[in-house]
Amino acid sequence: MDAKAARVAAFDLLARKAWSARELTSRLTRRGAPADIARAVVAELESQGYVNDAGFAGWWAEARARGRRVGSVRLAQELRAKGIAPALAAAAVTSAFDEVPESERALQAARRRLPALRRSRPDRVAKRLGDYLLRRGYPARIALLAVTRLLGRADEAEEPGDEPRA
Repeated sequence: MDAKAARVAAFDLLARKAWSARELTSRLTRRGAPADIARAVVAELESQGYVNDAGFAGWWAEARARGRRVGSVRLAQELRAKGIAPALAAAAVTSAFDEVPESERALQAARRRLPALRRSRPDRVAKRLGDYLLRRGYPARIALLAVTRLLGRADEAEEPGDEPRA
């Protein structure tokens, strides 16, 4: 694949969804573009404003925090996996929780999950709810706060993740 074909493929990919520079380079390489041509095409698209890691990171973090109720720990991991620089990822994660604080989003996620957990083993609701929030990527202190606020019983809200899993 030459540079012109790689550019067409890049625009085709960008027409479908936003990509980080590293992801787009990787995708072009998988489609058959030599690595140097893929990097050159992505660099050209970055200079023209079609690829913007800061904008992508902000959009990704906000969409995942709002729609999937994902916490800051998981958002940062996902952005790093997509090749976003740590400083950009940190800024995007921070801005994702500007309108609605992370503690409030964790509480919303816990409220949605709670009815299903109460159906199985009521004695383990607090632990399982805390573990759920940790898997969603919320920091341990925010998960504990959400469990305590939602269940209203501090004695049940032990530190999530303390017990070994069977």
